[in-house]
Amino acid sequence: MAQQKKLVEAITSRDEDFAKWYTDIVKKAELADYSGIKGCMVIRPHGYAIWENIQKDLDERFKKTGHENVYMPMFIPESLLQKEKDHVEGFAPECAWVTVGGSEKLNERLAIRPTSETLFCEHFAKVINSYRDLPKLYNQWCSVVRWEKTTRPFLRTSEFLWQEGHTMHETEQEAQEETLQMLQVYTDFYKETLAIPAVTGRKTEKEKFAGAVATYTIEPMMHNGVALQGGTSHFFGDGFARSFDITFTGRDNKLQYPFQTSWGVSTRMIGALIMVHSDDDGLVLPPKIAPIQVAVIPVAQKKEGVLEKAGELKDRLLEIGLRVKLDDSDKAPGWKFSQYEMLGVPIRVEIGPKDIEKNQCVLVRRDTREKTFVSLDKLEETVQELLADIHESMYNAALQNLHEKTFVAHTHEEFLDIAENKPGFIKAMWCGDSACEDQLKDETGGVKSRCIPFVEEQLSDTCVCCGKPAKHMVYWGKQY
Repeated sequence: MAQQKKLVEAITSRDEDFAKWYTDIVKKAELADYSGIKGCMVIRPHGYAIWENIQKDLDERFKKTGHENVYMPMFIPESLLQKEKDHVEGFAPECAWVTVGGSEKLNERLAIRPTSETLFCEHFAKVINSYRDLPKLYNQWCSVVRWEKTTRPFLRTSEFLWQEGHTMHETEQEAQEETLQMLQVYTDFYKETLAIPAVTGRKTEKEKFAGAVATYTIEPMMHNGVALQGGTSHFFGDGFARSFDITFTGRDNKLQYPFQTSWGVSTRMIGALIMVHSDDDGLVLPPKIAPIQVAVIPVAQKKEGVLEKAGELKDRLLEIGLRVKLDDSDKAPGWKFSQYEMLGVPIRVEIGPKDIEKNQCVLVRRDTREKTFVSLDKLEETVQELLADIHESMYNAALQNLHEKTFVAHTHEEFLDIAENKPGFIKAMWCGDSACEDQLKDETGGVKSRCIPFVEEQLSDTCVCCGKPAKHMVYWGKQY
Protein backbone atom coordinates (compact mmCIF):
# COMPACT_ATOMS: atom_id res chain seq x y z
CA MET A 1 0.00 0.00 0.00
CA ALA A 2 3.03 2.28 0.22
CA GLN A 3 3.00 2.61 -3.57
CA GLN A 4 -0.71 3.50 -3.48
CA LYS A 5 -0.01 6.28 -0.99
CA LYS A 6 2.84 7.58 -3.14
CA LEU A 7 0.58 7.76 -6.21
CA VAL A 8 -2.05 9.76 -4.33
CA GLU A 9 0.53 12.15 -2.88
CA ALA A 10 1.84 12.83 -6.38
CA ILE A 11 -1.18 15.06 -7.05
CA THR A 12 -1.22 18.56 -5.63
CA SER A 13 -4.31 19.19 -3.50
CA ARG A 14 -7.14 20.87 -5.41
CA ASP A 15 -7.74 23.35 -2.57
CA GLU A 16 -4.04 24.17 -2.23
CA ASP A 17 -3.25 25.04 -5.86
CA PHE A 18 -6.04 24.47 -8.40
CA ALA A 19 -3.87 25.19 -11.47
CA LYS A 20 -1.12 22.80 -10.35
CA TRP A 21 -3.74 20.17 -9.41
CA TYR A 22 -5.19 20.44 -12.92
CA THR A 23 -1.80 19.99 -14.57
CA ASP A 24 -1.00 17.03 -12.30
CA ILE A 25 -4.25 15.32 -13.33
CA VAL A 26 -3.57 15.88 -17.04
CA LYS A 27 -0.12 14.31 -16.80
CA LYS A 28 -0.61 11.58 -14.19
CA ALA A 29 -3.93 10.38 -15.60
CA GLU A 30 -2.05 10.06 -18.91
CA LEU A 31 -4.34 12.40 -20.82
CA ALA A 32 -1.75 14.60 -22.50
CA ASP A 33 1.88 15.64 -22.47
CA TYR A 34 3.76 18.72 -23.57
CA SER A 35 5.33 18.70 -27.02
CA GLY A 36 8.43 20.41 -28.38
CA ILE A 37 6.20 22.96 -30.13
CA LYS A 38 5.21 25.84 -27.87
CA GLY A 39 1.52 25.84 -27.05
CA CYS A 40 0.82 22.41 -28.58
CA MET A 41 0.15 19.17 -26.73
CA VAL A 42 0.44 15.46 -27.35
CA ILE A 43 -2.94 13.86 -26.66
CA ARG A 44 -2.11 10.44 -25.21
CA PRO A 45 -4.21 7.29 -25.83
CA HIS A 46 -6.34 7.67 -22.67
CA GLY A 47 -7.09 11.32 -23.48
CA TYR A 48 -7.77 10.58 -27.13
CA ALA A 49 -10.08 7.69 -26.25
CA ILE A 50 -12.18 10.14 -24.21
CA TRP A 51 -12.29 12.45 -27.24
CA GLU A 52 -13.31 9.55 -29.50
CA ASN A 53 -16.23 8.72 -27.19
CA ILE A 54 -17.25 12.38 -27.10
CA GLN A 55 -16.98 12.55 -30.89
CA LYS A 56 -19.03 9.39 -31.43
CA ASP A 57 -21.85 10.57 -29.15
CA LEU A 58 -22.03 14.06 -30.65
CA ASP A 59 -21.73 12.77 -34.22
CA GLU A 60 -24.79 10.57 -33.69
CA ARG A 61 -26.72 13.57 -32.34
CA PHE A 62 -25.71 15.71 -35.32
CA LYS A 63 -26.77 13.07 -37.82
CA LYS A 64 -30.11 12.60 -36.07
CA THR A 65 -30.74 16.30 -36.72
CA GLY A 66 -29.96 15.90 -40.42
CA HIS A 67 -26.34 17.05 -40.59
CA GLU A 68 -23.66 15.58 -42.86
CA ASN A 69 -19.89 15.51 -42.31
CA VAL A 70 -17.57 17.21 -44.79
CA TYR A 71 -13.93 18.27 -44.79
CA MET A 72 -12.48 21.63 -45.84
CA PRO A 73 -8.85 22.61 -46.53
CA MET A 74 -6.70 23.70 -43.60
CA PHE A 75 -5.33 26.72 -45.51
CA ILE A 76 -7.23 29.96 -46.16
CA PRO A 77 -5.90 32.51 -48.68
CA GLU A 78 -5.55 35.95 -47.11
CA SER A 79 -7.83 37.48 -49.74
CA LEU A 80 -10.59 35.03 -48.83
CA LEU A 81 -10.24 35.78 -45.12
CA GLN A 82 -10.43 39.52 -45.87
CA LYS A 83 -13.87 39.25 -47.48
CA GLU A 84 -15.75 39.57 -44.17
CA LYS A 85 -14.38 42.65 -42.37
CA ASP A 86 -15.57 41.97 -38.79
CA HIS A 87 -14.58 38.32 -39.05
CA VAL A 88 -11.00 38.95 -40.14
CA GLU A 89 -10.50 41.69 -37.56
CA GLY A 90 -11.66 39.31 -34.84
CA PHE A 91 -9.23 36.56 -35.81
CA ALA A 92 -6.23 38.46 -37.23
CA PRO A 93 -4.28 38.56 -33.92
CA GLU A 94 -4.54 34.76 -33.58
CA CYS A 95 -3.74 33.72 -37.16
CA ALA A 96 -0.70 31.63 -38.04
CA TRP A 97 0.51 32.28 -41.59
CA VAL A 98 2.29 30.21 -44.23
CA THR A 99 4.52 32.39 -46.41
CA VAL A 100 6.82 29.83 -48.05
CA GLY A 101 5.93 26.68 -49.98
CA GLY A 102 8.88 24.35 -50.49
CA SER A 103 11.70 26.77 -51.35
CA GLU A 104 9.55 29.45 -52.96
CA LYS A 105 7.92 32.47 -51.36
CA LEU A 106 4.15 32.37 -51.84
CA ASN A 107 2.47 35.14 -53.85
CA GLU A 108 -0.27 35.28 -51.19
CA ARG A 109 -0.10 34.39 -47.52
CA LEU A 110 -2.14 31.39 -46.37
CA ALA A 111 -3.74 31.38 -42.93
CA ILE A 112 -3.86 28.04 -41.12
CA ARG A 113 -7.58 27.89 -40.37
CA PRO A 114 -8.57 29.49 -37.04
CA THR A 115 -12.17 28.64 -38.05
CA SER A 116 -13.71 27.80 -41.41
CA GLU A 117 -16.59 30.20 -42.12
CA THR A 118 -14.84 31.71 -45.15
CA LEU A 119 -13.98 28.31 -46.66
CA PHE A 120 -17.54 27.10 -46.28
CA CYS A 121 -18.85 30.31 -47.82
CA GLU A 122 -16.57 29.91 -50.84
CA HIS A 123 -17.97 26.39 -51.31
CA PHE A 124 -21.60 27.37 -50.63
CA ALA A 125 -21.38 30.00 -53.38
CA LYS A 126 -20.68 27.18 -55.84
CA VAL A 127 -23.28 24.63 -54.73
CA ILE A 128 -26.28 26.78 -53.77
CA ASN A 129 -28.31 27.94 -56.78
CA SER A 130 -31.97 27.38 -55.91
CA TYR A 131 -34.16 27.17 -52.83
CA ARG A 132 -34.25 23.46 -53.63
CA ASP A 133 -30.55 23.28 -52.64
CA LEU A 134 -31.39 24.43 -49.10
CA PRO A 135 -30.87 23.82 -46.31
CA LYS A 136 -27.21 22.83 -46.37
CA LEU A 137 -26.49 21.16 -43.01
CA TYR A 138 -22.76 20.48 -42.76
CA ASN A 139 -20.37 19.59 -39.95
CA GLN A 140 -16.60 19.22 -39.95
CA TRP A 141 -14.34 17.34 -37.48
CA CYS A 142 -10.85 18.82 -37.68
CA SER A 143 -8.16 20.80 -35.88
CA VAL A 144 -7.73 24.56 -35.92
CA VAL A 145 -4.84 26.86 -35.00
CA ARG A 146 -5.07 30.03 -32.94
CA TRP A 147 -1.74 31.50 -31.88
CA GLU A 148 -2.35 31.78 -28.14
CA LYS A 149 -0.02 33.74 -25.87
CA THR A 150 -0.81 31.77 -22.71
CA THR A 151 -1.59 28.08 -23.04
CA ARG A 152 -2.79 25.23 -20.83
CA PRO A 153 -3.48 21.63 -21.94
CA PHE A 154 -7.02 21.18 -23.32
CA LEU A 155 -8.18 24.59 -22.08
CA ARG A 156 -6.22 26.85 -24.40
CA THR A 157 -3.71 25.49 -26.90
CA SER A 158 -2.36 26.83 -30.18
CA GLU A 159 -3.80 23.81 -32.02
CA PHE A 160 -6.89 21.98 -30.80
CA LEU A 161 -9.42 19.46 -32.04
CA TRP A 162 -13.04 20.41 -32.52
CA GLN A 163 -16.15 20.16 -34.61
CA GLU A 164 -17.60 23.11 -36.47
CA GLY A 165 -21.08 23.02 -37.91
CA HIS A 166 -21.89 25.32 -40.83
CA THR A 167 -25.38 25.60 -42.26
CA MET A 168 -27.27 27.66 -44.86
CA HIS A 169 -31.03 28.22 -44.83
CA GLU A 170 -33.74 29.63 -47.03
CA THR A 171 -35.28 31.87 -44.36
CA GLU A 172 -34.08 33.84 -41.37
CA GLN A 173 -36.49 31.95 -39.10
CA GLU A 174 -35.08 28.56 -40.16
CA ALA A 175 -31.52 29.74 -39.43
CA GLN A 176 -32.49 31.11 -36.02
CA GLU A 177 -34.23 27.83 -35.17
CA GLU A 178 -31.10 25.92 -36.22
CA THR A 179 -28.91 28.11 -34.01
CA LEU A 180 -31.02 27.40 -30.93
CA GLN A 181 -31.53 23.75 -31.81
CA MET A 182 -27.79 23.12 -31.87
CA LEU A 183 -27.28 24.94 -28.57
CA GLN A 184 -29.89 22.57 -27.12
CA VAL A 185 -28.00 19.59 -28.59
CA TYR A 186 -24.92 20.76 -26.70
CA THR A 187 -26.90 21.36 -23.50
CA ASP A 188 -28.39 17.85 -23.66
CA PHE A 189 -24.98 16.33 -24.38
CA TYR A 190 -23.38 18.09 -21.42
CA LYS A 191 -26.12 16.83 -19.11
CA GLU A 192 -26.76 13.34 -20.52
CA THR A 193 -23.19 12.34 -21.39
CA LEU A 194 -20.74 14.56 -19.50
CA ALA A 195 -22.91 14.87 -16.34
CA ILE A 196 -22.25 18.63 -16.38
CA PRO A 197 -24.96 21.26 -15.74
CA ALA A 198 -24.57 24.70 -17.28
CA VAL A 199 -26.05 28.15 -17.71
CA THR A 200 -27.15 28.91 -21.28
CA GLY A 201 -28.09 32.13 -23.02
CA ARG A 202 -27.02 34.84 -25.43
CA LYS A 203 -23.67 36.59 -25.42
CA THR A 204 -23.60 40.38 -25.18
CA GLU A 205 -22.65 42.39 -28.27
CA LYS A 206 -19.12 42.81 -26.90
CA GLU A 207 -18.63 39.08 -26.35
CA LYS A 208 -20.30 37.69 -29.47
CA PHE A 209 -18.42 35.90 -32.28
CA ALA A 210 -16.69 38.09 -34.88
CA GLY A 211 -19.15 38.57 -37.74
CA ALA A 212 -22.20 37.11 -35.99
CA VAL A 213 -25.58 38.78 -35.50
CA ALA A 214 -26.06 36.79 -32.28
CA THR A 215 -23.99 34.24 -30.34
CA TYR A 216 -25.50 31.75 -27.90
CA THR A 217 -23.37 29.94 -25.35
CA ILE A 218 -23.27 27.11 -22.84
CA GLU A 219 -21.37 28.07 -19.68
CA PRO A 220 -20.53 25.27 -17.22
CA MET A 221 -18.96 26.14 -13.87
CA MET A 222 -15.75 24.48 -12.74
CA HIS A 223 -15.31 23.20 -9.17
CA ASN A 224 -13.47 26.41 -8.17
CA GLY A 225 -16.28 28.67 -9.41
CA VAL A 226 -14.58 29.76 -12.64
CA ALA A 227 -16.56 29.61 -15.90
CA LEU A 228 -15.57 27.79 -19.06
CA GLN A 229 -17.15 28.66 -22.39
CA GLY A 230 -18.29 25.13 -23.16
CA GLY A 231 -19.66 25.64 -26.67
CA THR A 232 -21.20 28.32 -28.86
CA SER A 233 -23.83 28.58 -31.58
CA HIS A 234 -23.89 31.58 -33.90
CA PHE A 235 -26.59 33.18 -36.04
CA PHE A 236 -24.98 35.11 -38.91
CA GLY A 237 -28.05 36.48 -40.68
CA ASP A 238 -27.17 37.01 -44.35
CA GLY A 239 -23.99 39.03 -43.68
CA PHE A 240 -21.51 36.40 -44.86
CA ALA A 241 -23.75 35.53 -47.81
CA ARG A 242 -23.65 39.14 -48.98
CA SER A 243 -19.87 39.40 -48.50
CA PHE A 244 -19.29 36.21 -50.48
CA ASP A 245 -22.07 36.84 -53.03
CA ILE A 246 -23.95 33.63 -52.17
CA THR A 247 -27.37 33.84 -53.80
CA PHE A 248 -30.17 31.48 -54.74
CA THR A 249 -33.32 31.68 -56.82
CA GLY A 250 -36.23 31.78 -54.39
CA ARG A 251 -39.74 30.42 -54.65
CA ASP A 252 -40.77 33.77 -56.16
CA ASN A 253 -38.14 33.30 -58.90
CA LYS A 254 -36.06 36.20 -57.53
CA LEU A 255 -32.45 36.13 -56.32
CA GLN A 256 -32.12 36.01 -52.54
CA TYR A 257 -29.37 35.69 -49.93
CA PRO A 258 -29.45 32.60 -47.68
CA PHE A 259 -29.14 32.82 -43.89
CA GLN A 260 -26.24 31.17 -42.12
CA THR A 261 -25.26 29.57 -38.79
CA SER A 262 -22.17 28.00 -37.28
CA TRP A 263 -21.62 26.15 -34.00
CA GLY A 264 -18.79 24.30 -32.30
CA VAL A 265 -17.30 22.53 -29.30
CA SER A 266 -13.72 21.36 -28.79
CA THR A 267 -11.29 19.28 -26.75
CA ARG A 268 -11.73 22.01 -24.13
CA MET A 269 -14.57 19.76 -22.90
CA ILE A 270 -11.94 17.35 -21.56
CA GLY A 271 -10.62 20.22 -19.45
CA ALA A 272 -14.17 20.78 -18.20
CA LEU A 273 -14.49 17.10 -17.26
CA ILE A 274 -11.35 17.35 -15.16
CA MET A 275 -12.26 20.60 -13.40
CA VAL A 276 -15.91 19.73 -12.72
CA HIS A 277 -15.64 16.12 -11.56
CA SER A 278 -12.12 15.10 -10.53
CA ASP A 279 -10.56 15.00 -7.05
CA ASP A 280 -7.20 14.79 -5.27
CA ASP A 281 -6.78 11.12 -6.18
CA GLY A 282 -7.06 11.64 -9.92
CA LEU A 283 -9.56 11.73 -12.72
CA VAL A 284 -13.26 11.02 -12.18
CA LEU A 285 -15.06 10.23 -15.43
CA PRO A 286 -18.78 9.97 -16.18
CA PRO A 287 -19.48 6.41 -17.37
CA LYS A 288 -20.73 7.26 -20.86
CA ILE A 289 -17.40 8.65 -22.06
CA ALA A 290 -14.99 6.66 -19.85
CA PRO A 291 -12.63 4.63 -22.11
CA ILE A 292 -12.72 1.88 -19.46
CA GLN A 293 -16.08 1.69 -17.70
CA VAL A 294 -15.21 -1.31 -15.52
CA ALA A 295 -11.79 -2.55 -14.39
CA VAL A 296 -11.67 -6.16 -13.18
CA ILE A 297 -8.93 -6.71 -10.59
CA PRO A 298 -8.10 -10.27 -9.50
CA VAL A 299 -6.89 -10.49 -5.88
CA ALA A 300 -4.39 -13.25 -5.04
CA GLN A 301 -4.51 -14.04 -8.74
CA LYS A 302 -1.91 -16.82 -8.57
CA LYS A 303 -4.29 -18.93 -6.53
CA GLU A 304 -6.20 -21.56 -8.45
CA GLY A 305 -9.28 -20.39 -10.32
CA VAL A 306 -8.95 -16.65 -9.59
CA LEU A 307 -7.74 -15.49 -13.01
CA GLU A 308 -10.20 -17.77 -14.76
CA LYS A 309 -13.11 -16.36 -12.74
CA ALA A 310 -11.92 -12.78 -13.33
CA GLY A 311 -11.79 -13.50 -17.08
CA GLU A 312 -15.30 -14.91 -16.93
CA LEU A 313 -16.60 -11.73 -15.25
CA LYS A 314 -14.87 -9.59 -17.89
CA ASP A 315 -16.49 -11.59 -20.70
CA ARG A 316 -19.93 -11.32 -19.11
CA LEU A 317 -19.64 -7.54 -18.87
CA LEU A 318 -18.28 -7.26 -22.41
CA GLU A 319 -21.30 -9.27 -23.55
CA ILE A 320 -23.68 -6.52 -22.37
CA GLY A 321 -21.77 -3.87 -24.30
CA LEU A 322 -19.55 -2.36 -21.61
CA ARG A 323 -15.94 -1.24 -22.04
CA VAL A 324 -14.03 -3.54 -19.69
CA LYS A 325 -10.40 -4.17 -18.83
CA LEU A 326 -9.06 -7.17 -16.92
CA ASP A 327 -5.74 -6.30 -15.29
CA ASP A 328 -3.89 -9.59 -14.98
CA SER A 329 -0.45 -7.95 -14.69
CA ASP A 330 1.86 -8.97 -11.85
CA LYS A 331 1.54 -5.59 -10.09
CA ALA A 332 0.16 -5.60 -6.54
CA PRO A 333 -3.63 -5.13 -6.17
CA GLY A 334 -3.09 -1.92 -4.18
CA TRP A 335 -1.10 -0.41 -7.04
CA LYS A 336 -3.84 -1.38 -9.49
CA PHE A 337 -6.53 0.17 -7.27
CA SER A 338 -4.64 3.49 -7.26
CA GLN A 339 -3.92 3.32 -10.98
CA TYR A 340 -7.55 2.88 -12.02
CA GLU A 341 -8.65 5.55 -9.56
CA MET A 342 -6.11 7.87 -11.20
CA LEU A 343 -7.50 7.04 -14.65
CA GLY A 344 -11.07 7.75 -13.52
CA VAL A 345 -12.53 4.30 -14.20
CA PRO A 346 -16.14 4.46 -12.87
CA ILE A 347 -16.32 0.94 -11.38
CA ARG A 348 -13.70 -1.45 -10.05
CA VAL A 349 -14.59 -5.13 -9.69
CA GLU A 350 -12.46 -7.05 -7.17
CA ILE A 351 -12.54 -10.85 -7.12
CA GLY A 352 -10.46 -13.17 -4.89
CA PRO A 353 -10.55 -16.74 -3.52
CA LYS A 354 -12.89 -15.89 -0.60
CA ASP A 355 -15.26 -14.05 -2.96
CA ILE A 356 -15.38 -17.05 -5.29
CA GLU A 357 -16.29 -19.30 -2.33
CA LYS A 358 -19.18 -16.98 -1.48
CA ASN A 359 -20.23 -16.53 -5.14
CA GLN A 360 -19.72 -12.78 -4.86
CA CYS A 361 -17.45 -9.94 -5.92
CA VAL A 362 -16.71 -6.45 -4.62
CA LEU A 363 -17.82 -3.39 -6.63
CA VAL A 364 -16.10 -0.08 -5.86
CA ARG A 365 -17.44 3.10 -7.44
CA ARG A 366 -14.88 5.80 -8.30
CA ASP A 367 -16.98 8.87 -7.48
CA THR A 368 -17.83 8.06 -3.84
CA ARG A 369 -15.45 5.11 -3.12
CA GLU A 370 -18.45 3.18 -1.84
CA LYS A 371 -17.93 -0.61 -1.76
CA THR A 372 -20.69 -3.16 -2.20
CA PHE A 373 -20.65 -6.96 -2.16
CA VAL A 374 -22.67 -8.34 -5.04
CA SER A 375 -23.80 -11.85 -5.88
CA LEU A 376 -22.18 -13.02 -9.11
CA ASP A 377 -25.66 -14.05 -10.25
CA LYS A 378 -26.65 -10.35 -10.33
CA LEU A 379 -23.41 -8.90 -11.67
CA GLU A 380 -24.66 -7.50 -14.99
CA GLU A 381 -27.80 -5.80 -13.73
CA THR A 382 -26.03 -4.41 -10.65
CA VAL A 383 -23.18 -2.92 -12.68
CA GLN A 384 -25.60 -1.30 -15.14
CA GLU A 385 -27.67 0.19 -12.31
CA LEU A 386 -24.53 1.42 -10.60
CA LEU A 387 -23.22 3.12 -13.75
CA ALA A 388 -26.54 4.95 -14.15
CA ASP A 389 -26.44 6.00 -10.50
CA ILE A 390 -22.84 7.22 -10.81
CA HIS A 391 -23.83 9.48 -13.71
CA GLU A 392 -26.79 10.87 -11.79
CA SER A 393 -24.74 11.42 -8.63
CA MET A 394 -21.96 13.19 -10.52
CA TYR A 395 -24.46 15.48 -12.24
CA ASN A 396 -26.18 16.32 -8.96
CA ALA A 397 -22.87 17.07 -7.23
CA ALA A 398 -21.91 19.44 -10.05
CA LEU A 399 -25.37 21.03 -9.96
CA GLN A 400 -25.07 21.61 -6.22
CA ASN A 401 -21.69 23.28 -6.77
CA LEU A 402 -23.24 25.52 -9.45
CA HIS A 403 -26.07 26.55 -7.12
CA GLU A 404 -23.82 27.11 -4.10
CA LYS A 405 -21.41 29.29 -6.08
CA THR A 406 -24.02 31.48 -7.81
CA PHE A 407 -24.64 34.79 -6.05
CA VAL A 408 -26.89 37.83 -6.55
CA ALA A 409 -25.61 41.42 -6.55
CA HIS A 410 -28.09 44.30 -6.33
CA THR A 411 -25.56 47.13 -6.01
CA HIS A 412 -22.13 48.05 -7.33
CA GLU A 413 -20.59 47.55 -3.88
CA GLU A 414 -22.20 44.11 -3.55
CA PHE A 415 -20.87 43.12 -6.97
CA LEU A 416 -17.30 44.12 -6.11
CA ASP A 417 -17.49 42.38 -2.71
CA ILE A 418 -18.74 39.11 -4.21
CA ALA A 419 -16.13 39.25 -6.99
CA GLU A 420 -13.40 39.71 -4.40
CA ASN A 421 -14.53 37.18 -1.80
CA LYS A 422 -16.86 34.58 -3.35
CA PRO A 423 -15.62 32.70 -6.44
CA GLY A 424 -18.48 31.80 -8.76
CA PHE A 425 -21.18 33.32 -10.96
CA ILE A 426 -22.77 36.66 -10.14
CA LYS A 427 -26.30 37.43 -11.26
CA ALA A 428 -26.75 41.18 -11.70
CA MET A 429 -28.68 43.71 -13.77
CA TRP A 430 -27.04 45.56 -16.67
CA CYS A 431 -27.91 48.63 -18.74
CA GLY A 432 -26.68 47.19 -22.04
CA ASP A 433 -23.65 49.50 -22.39
CA SER A 434 -20.34 47.74 -23.10
CA ALA A 435 -18.55 50.49 -21.16
CA CYS A 436 -20.04 49.02 -17.98
CA GLU A 437 -18.74 45.57 -18.99
CA ASP A 438 -15.26 47.04 -19.39
CA GLN A 439 -15.45 48.87 -16.07
CA LEU A 440 -16.58 45.82 -14.11
CA LYS A 441 -13.88 43.68 -15.72
CA ASP A 442 -11.18 46.23 -14.82
CA GLU A 443 -12.44 46.73 -11.26
CA THR A 444 -12.62 42.99 -10.51
CA GLY A 445 -9.52 41.73 -12.27
CA GLY A 446 -11.32 39.81 -14.97
CA VAL A 447 -15.01 39.25 -14.18
CA LYS A 448 -16.82 39.32 -17.55
CA SER A 449 -20.34 38.86 -18.78
CA ARG A 450 -20.96 35.14 -19.41
CA CYS A 451 -24.42 35.35 -20.95
CA ILE A 452 -27.90 36.84 -20.84
CA PRO A 453 -30.02 33.82 -19.82
CA PHE A 454 -33.10 32.85 -21.81
CA VAL A 455 -35.23 33.39 -18.70
CA GLU A 456 -34.23 36.63 -16.98
CA GLU A 457 -35.02 37.56 -13.38
CA GLN A 458 -35.87 41.17 -12.51
CA LEU A 459 -33.38 41.59 -9.64
CA SER A 460 -33.67 45.39 -9.64
CA ASP A 461 -34.50 48.26 -11.98
CA THR A 462 -30.99 49.68 -12.32
CA CYS A 463 -27.62 48.65 -13.74
CA VAL A 464 -25.26 47.25 -11.12
CA CYS A 465 -22.45 49.37 -12.56
CA CYS A 466 -23.75 52.80 -13.60
CA GLY A 467 -27.17 52.98 -11.95
CA LYS A 468 -28.99 53.69 -15.22
CA PRO A 469 -32.18 51.77 -16.10
CA ALA A 470 -31.42 48.07 -16.52
CA LYS A 471 -32.18 46.20 -19.75
CA HIS A 472 -31.02 42.68 -18.91
CA MET A 473 -30.07 40.31 -16.13
CA VAL A 474 -26.62 38.90 -16.84
CA TYR A 475 -24.52 36.06 -15.46
CA TRP A 476 -20.99 37.34 -14.75
CA GLY A 477 -17.85 35.46 -13.85
CA LYS A 478 -14.17 34.84 -14.43
CA GLN A 479 -13.29 32.40 -17.20
CA TYR A 480 -10.64 30.01 -18.40
